[in-house]
Amino acid sequence: MQSRLFWRRSSTAVGIYASAALGFLATIVAARVLGVRDFGLFAIVIAATGFFQVLLDLTVEEAVTKYGFRYTTAEEWGRLHRLVRRALAFKGIGAVLAGLALVALAPLGDVLFDSSALTAPLLIAALLPLAQAPEGLAGTVLILRGRYDVRSAFLALSMALRLTAVAIGTQFGVSETIAAIVVAQIVATTAISAAGWAAYRRFPAAPPEPLAADSREIRSFVLQSSVATGVVSLRTTLVPLLLGVVSNPIQVALFRAAQSPQQAFYSLSAPARLVLLTEQTRDWEQGARDRVFAGVRRYSLLAAVGMAIALAPLLVFMPDLIRVAFGAEFAGATNAARVVLLAAVLQFVFAWTKSFPVTIGRPNLRVVTHGVETLVLIPLAAILGVRWGATGAAVALLLATVVFVVHWTVLFLRVRREVFPTGRSGESPASELVSLTNR
Repeated sequence: MQSRLFWRRSSTAVGIYASAALGFLATIVAARVLGVRDFGLFAIVIAATGFFQVLLDLTVEEAVTKYGFRYTTAEEWGRLHRLVRRALAFKGIGAVLAGLALVALAPLGDVLFDSSALTAPLLIAALLPLAQAPEGLAGTVLILRGRYDVRSAFLALSMALRLTAVAIGTQFGVSETIAAIVVAQIVATTAISAAGWAAYRRFPAAPPEPLAADSREIRSFVLQSSVATGVVSLRTTLVPLLLGVVSNPIQVALFRAAQSPQQAFYSLSAPARLVLLTEQTRDWEQGARDRVFAGVRRYSLLAAVGMAIALAPLLVFMPDLIRVAFGAEFAGATNAARVVLLAAVLQFVFAWTKSFPVTIGRPNLRVVTHGVETLVLIPLAAILGVRWGATGAAVALLLATVVFVVHWTVLFLRVRREVFPTGRSGESPASELVSLTNR
């Protein structure tokens, strides 16, 4: 059993790291072939697509993960089937809304971003939310089967297809690149949907049953998760768009290159986040809540040690890394990349904050924490972006991340005291707080 678990975790890491490497390579190919200005336009289109997709494409995957594990643990198969079918319908509605928002933005793109070449690629990009909608839910079904290793393999396949699309499309222009990405996404979604359907059919057959008392709770969960991911969308995708409005596409290109450390460390933490989401949610539903908190502390400690070792060399060699990866044209991104690196290190150590609220059934915690972070980030990105371009936006990102980290530290200790009000092994709340701090 342990060897099988180790194999799944290892293959999950391999698949996710492969997908991250392929995705990063696609960014490099796009930057080098398109050049600074066209890469800036490409980055604006991708950011706009991500923004509306996450903002309007209802986040049902987290609810399916949380309540799916509850129903599989209780063997309530009829409710599981009803949950998955409703989730699929909601995903379709959200994808249509996201596509329509991009269609509405397309005629305004040239005016907002001071360019004459954004209308066509934004219209083409409107197909991406529809093409991608079933992918997340299919991956969630695989997670409910405990096959996060298969999910990671399909992530790698998706990124390999996207890299191929970028390599071909960039030979012709921005619009052609977006069109190629849409085709690649359709192929990737078809593949994982087939695997997800096969996994879904392995659950015991049962007629769909009403969700009964859980229905209102699930709707609230979906709404809170959607708001939370919408706020995250503001944090991750609105900044490049805002920078494009207050400066120009070249600064957007430099900022996108500077985000490479953030992208790298986010990908580096992805296997741990996927394992934490799957195993800790199952542990929580089975009542083993002490293991959930212990897992968070263990991950944070190991991540902090690793980042302490890696930080100094990366800061020193950042100019060389930017030049090697993106070329001399992007040398202006160096200072911004160093600042983003500091934010990325903090985000890596606190990567568990993405799965923890889902595990404990309190997605509203993400709404609150990311909401505060966004309130700091957005105005600062506009103010500092006007003055210092990509570097100013990076400083805004760092300051907002610090606020986020402090807020989550307080919340984690508070939730811990709520679950174990007298501490572990009979400790008082004060003693437990000191113990947690010392760990």
